[in-house]
Amino acid sequence: MMKTEKQQDIALLMLRLLVGLLIILHGIGNLSSGYAFIGSVMEGAGLPRFFAFGAFIGEIIAPILIIIGYRARMASLALVFTMFVAIVLAHAGDILALNQFGGWAIELQAFYLFTGLSIYFSGAGAYAISKTNRWD
Repeated sequence: MMKTEKQQDIALLMLRLLVGLLIILHGIGNLSSGYAFIGSVMEGAGLPRFFAFGAFIGEIIAPILIIIGYRARMASLALVFTMFVAIVLAHAGDILALNQFGGWAIELQAFYLFTGLSIYFSGAGAYAISKTNRWD
């Protein structure tokens, strides 16, 4: 019989790599457009357009920190905040809606938000640059 052991640190590394790489790709798309869409959403909500550049922190800086495991818990909160703002400002009407395929209309945003929460509650694990700070 094959012995199976829990490999929680490997699972946390895989989770960090997955969410980090996916959200960085999303962030690169927004960065290449100069955050134009996010800026228009901010203006539509009565907020200054330059607030859109806050997405740079949640979509580029925070994921890099999450991937390398440096202050991953703090970085995951930045990701969670970014996704919460995105849901409230750009997808509020989709929260109870289904997409054309029958899936939850905000499943991607919810994935990022709840994965960020998971990293916050679990920490980065053993395979991280920093492991001793309370924000790791």
